[in-house]
Amino acid sequence: MARDIQGGPGEAPEAGATATTFPTKYLPPVTYRDMPEPLSLRKVLGPGVIAAGIGLASGEFILWPYITSQVGLVFLWAAVVGVVTQFFINMEIERYTLATGETALTGFSRYWKHWGLFFAVLTFLANAWPGWITSSATLVTFIFGGGNVKLLAILGLASIAIALTMAPVVYTLVERIEFFKVGIILFFIVVAIATAITADAWGALPDAVTNFGRLPEGLPLALVLPALAFAGAGGGQNLVQSNWMRDKGYGMGVHIPRLASPVTGEPEAAPGTGYTFREDEGNLARWKGWWNVANKEQLVSFVAITIVTIVLMSMLAYSTVLGAEAENNISFLEAEGEALMDRVGSWFGYLFWFIGATSLFAAALGIVDYTCRLVADVLKVSYLRDNETWSESRIYFLLVWVLVVWSAIILLTIQSQPLILLIISASIGGFMMFIYSGLLILINKRSLPPSARITGFRTGTMVWSVLLFGTASLIAISDQWDNIKELFGL
Repeated sequence: MARDIQGGPGEAPEAGATATTFPTKYLPPVTYRDMPEPLSLRKVLGPGVIAAGIGLASGEFILWPYITSQVGLVFLWAAVVGVVTQFFINMEIERYTLATGETALTGFSRYWKHWGLFFAVLTFLANAWPGWITSSATLVTFIFGGGNVKLLAILGLASIAIALTMAPVVYTLVERIEFFKVGIILFFIVVAIATAITADAWGALPDAVTNFGRLPEGLPLALVLPALAFAGAGGGQNLVQSNWMRDKGYGMGVHIPRLASPVTGEPEAAPGTGYTFREDEGNLARWKGWWNVANKEQLVSFVAITIVTIVLMSMLAYSTVLGAEAENNISFLEAEGEALMDRVGSWFGYLFWFIGATSLFAAALGIVDYTCRLVADVLKVSYLRDNETWSESRIYFLLVWVLVVWSAIILLTIQSQPLILLIISASIGGFMMFIYSGLLILINKRSLPPSARITGFRTGTMVWSVLLFGTASLIAISDQWDNIKELFGL
């Protein structure tokens, strides 16, 4: 049995010594460095807000209001289940990165070289369907009374690629945009509470509790997985929590260079293999400090913001478009805006569409960023580690433009409603969550120092995640198979 540290009994390893619990067949060994001092909650706020900000689009503006317009508030219990489950997933992803500075995907790749590539390909496939930017463009046409959705979507994609390319530090740009987005959504919700959410909606809210565990009649199974996966983050977005917190300087991530634009001439990110900490008194105290503040950051930002927003936006839909006939598209958002105009005033309906368009655009930007960030990290760490030409930053920016061009091609060649694209995306994302929930148990039980390893209760939450997303993804993929064949003309 391998020891957790090198040296004789009772001896702490020296800085730079090799940790023996991390597999080294496919990647370089992990060495020891001291854990940095934990920061305050105020200084670490960011990764959870980004996760919530990107998730607050497909979830709170499309899927959950659509579900509410069809069956009322009785299924909101699933939003809480989805968000809480993803909180525990996110924290196991953060556990590994806090303790090592490596991404969770790098941790997986230590056990099999191609795990990272497997998830990178699935993440790219899940996000290659431009449902978010198309939805944003559609809302813009509601504001102006018409317009070419495809042209607006392509212009939006181009602006995203340019913004990400020119940002000196990409994480800083994404964080600022998502903070702004969350702020305007919360402002809109405050106005909506005061002017548009009815007493009937407040009275129906307990239905979400009394119907816990029940699937309402008339709710297609194809919406169950997207509802769970898009109640928060979902799919590859959870995995890239590692990259965001590393760029923010969480834990051992402070020792890893940040992703920066090659256009600005700033230092570029090196391969993201990491370090671990020696289990002495000082490092253990600092580890506990980081673990506590990371949990608080996720609860305050990701969990609280996501649940409050999904619930209140669903109550707004209940107040305006309950029972409205709608197919698998976002036409009900047009009806909701018009109902808000009648109830509150024209200005509020236009504000609703503007907030929705801005929210979905910010989500699209975040999705392009995290998809390319995740894939670039995998390619550099596992396949191009010794290549001096292709830095992680250069790979990232190439991928940004590849994804944008690919999405534009999809827009021009495939005819499908945004909601169908989002459902297919979520089906792939749910399958990913099923697989990597099990892998998180593996790396957090075997690789980390004993004091940082996953415990019994947290292991149970990950087993629950495996069962939940394994079952849901099988149902959703089976249910959507006909749509997938139709999409590709099979």
